[in-house]
Amino acid sequence: MITADGPLPLDRRTRVIAVANQKGGVGKTTTTINLATALAAIRQKVLIVDLDPQGNASTGLGIGHEKRDPNSYHVLIDDVGLKEAIRETGIPGLDIVPSGIDLSGAEIELVTVERREYCLRRALADATRDYDYVLIDCPPALGLLTINALVAAQAVLVPLQCEFFALEGISQLVRTIERVKRAFNPGLEIQGIVLTMHDQRNNLSHMVANDVRDHFGDKVYKTVIPRNVRVSEAPSHGRPVIIYDLHCPGSKAYLDLAGEVIHRERRLSA
Repeated sequence: MITADGPLPLDRRTRVIAVANQKGGVGKTTTTINLATALAAIRQKVLIVDLDPQGNASTGLGIGHEKRDPNSYHVLIDDVGLKEAIRETGIPGLDIVPSGIDLSGAEIELVTVERREYCLRRALADATRDYDYVLIDCPPALGLLTINALVAAQAVLVPLQCEFFALEGISQLVRTIERVKRAFNPGLEIQGIVLTMHDQRNNLSHMVANDVRDHFGDKVYKTVIPRNVRVSEAPSHGRPVIIYDLHCPGSKAYLDLAGEVIHRERRLSA
């Protein structure tokens, strides 16, 4: 078994956070791009790594398909330097390594790569000193792409939809995080769990939120992301909701979440 003696250490000034949940439709990409935008708005230098073959984070930040070469696939498989794949987003302080269609086959290609779990970690070591935060948008699966993100990260942020099977789904992710921690990355921690798509009018949303807080305690952020039409509309315009409509409840929630993330990071590093 490959152990955690690891390749190149990451620059400790940079915080690398994997945004992960193997369940689709939980607001993972929406959380990634809006949290990144909120962090950039408070003068943090942020890089998103789009590690989802669907490429929704790239689309949501207005990066067209014609501007996605090289991308995260080439960084992982072809040994292209991370800096060559970085694109500006038009949002001051926020850059992205986009996803490409080839990434859908990367899981198979990585199987034969030596120390395959460390590919992204090695790539990030080349460029992290330029950023305060790196947010990795993981695919909705617990395969080698997500494993690469967890090995590269110092912390995991878990978006959790306020629905009936929420707790059942997160248990598998927690087990995977623990396995990665034991085998590859002993410093990996759950930075926090953010409740998404919360409907104030729905009793089930309140019940799920209470259950998650009872189970995970302080790991759950105080900020709850509401179900909001403007949040849903924003990606079709290639913008984060904070840019699309700063004053809507969704934007306010993501700004509050950014404040909580920074507070927790400072407390962890103290």
